[in-house]
Amino acid sequence: MAPASPEGLNILILGGGIAGLTTALALTKFAPKDQIPRIKIFEVRPIPATIGGAVNLTPNALRLLDHLGALPIIRERDYGHTIDFLEVFDIYSTRLATSDFSGPEGKGVGNPPYKALRITRGDALKGVLSTLEQHENITLTCGKKTIDMNESADKVTLTFEDGEVVSGDLLMGCDGIHSVTRNKHVEPERKETYSGVANAFGFAPIEKDFAVHFDCTAINFARRGMLLTSYHNSAKDSVYIGAVMQVPDIGSRDGWKAKGAEAEKTREEILSRFGDSNIPCIVPLIKKAEDFFLWPIFTLSKHGKWATDRVMLLGDAAHAMPPQGESTGIVFEDTVLFSRCLTRWIEKGKPGNNMKEAFDAYEKLRRGRIEAAFEESKDVVRTVSDAGWLGHKIKTYVIPWFLWFTSGTRQKHFIEDVTTVDIGY
Repeated sequence: MAPASPEGLNILILGGGIAGLTTALALTKFAPKDQIPRIKIFEVRPIPATIGGAVNLTPNALRLLDHLGALPIIRERDYGHTIDFLEVFDIYSTRLATSDFSGPEGKGVGNPPYKALRITRGDALKGVLSTLEQHENITLTCGKKTIDMNESADKVTLTFEDGEVVSGDLLMGCDGIHSVTRNKHVEPERKETYSGVANAFGFAPIEKDFAVHFDCTAINFARRGMLLTSYHNSAKDSVYIGAVMQVPDIGSRDGWKAKGAEAEKTREEILSRFGDSNIPCIVPLIKKAEDFFLWPIFTLSKHGKWATDRVMLLGDAAHAMPPQGESTGIVFEDTVLFSRCLTRWIEKGKPGNNMKEAFDAYEKLRRGRIEAAFEESKDVVRTVSDAGWLGHKIKTYVIPWFLWFTSGTRQKHFIEDVTTVDIGY
């Protein structure tokens, strides 16, 4: 791929996760051909983090990964498991509803059509990292802890713990819910808060003749939480188990691997919530699961500051919310739409040499979608919160109606192509 152009912007990105990496790809993809930016990504961890559960990449997310060049690599390496539809069950009775990704002709949604893909965060990250390596203008440096950041009229400067100082025209804060960019610079008073819900997840190896109750992936509701069961590879020799539960603050900012007695305690907690299931495979899957991880879910307040004059927050750093089925796709949309707004500012001749005009155009374009998603995420927290017999019974009636009522909006999002949509700028 082409190297950075002499006239291209010097862009700094904090965060070497999926948000930071796809932001670098999008900024490169949409840049004017004679102004390819020079992008430096800095990650605090010694290596890119590959822990995490298995995420559902919806059709809109796959469309954007394809546009950025990562999906062909993911397909070539056979990462993930294609999802035609998601099933929703009550663990005490029967299937409640389905959510379809296959489209009217069974080929997928949109033009060209895409289905969904259940993939581990690690495999998704590896696919994007391989794409990144094809671009001469992008570098990734790990083990860089930011201790100071300063912004002037013409540049942003970062100081790292090892003494290195770097400057750029623009800083992208893609460093997640516990964002240093937000906490040190953009809006220090806006702190993340624990949602009251955590995800405990693991992977259950299974034999070829092991019978499951779902075709591809399933959400299983109980009185005290929600259990996700899903294939995550084409071999179908492993099932992802993710228990989203209302629990007291478990005292860690990030996910960690449960070991020994702690892992068994986690398993016992999951069994206490889902062990009375009438679905035969649920208990065996929980007992088979290995390598449990615990992941407390933090959120930000609905309204907040996303930018200064030369610093922009994207993804969870700007608008972290509980998972609502499209979270990863929302991050990819952020990266593409911001990149298109910034490119438009460059094409207009960088008016006033003040990129805040592009920032404002992006926020005007994006705030409504994010606020709507935030409201949807609150419904997720309510549905996984502990409930008595009556509360759960009401939930089993409400969920199918809610999925039907919101299906049109979901399909609209799945079909929408933000690489070509009018950005109004």
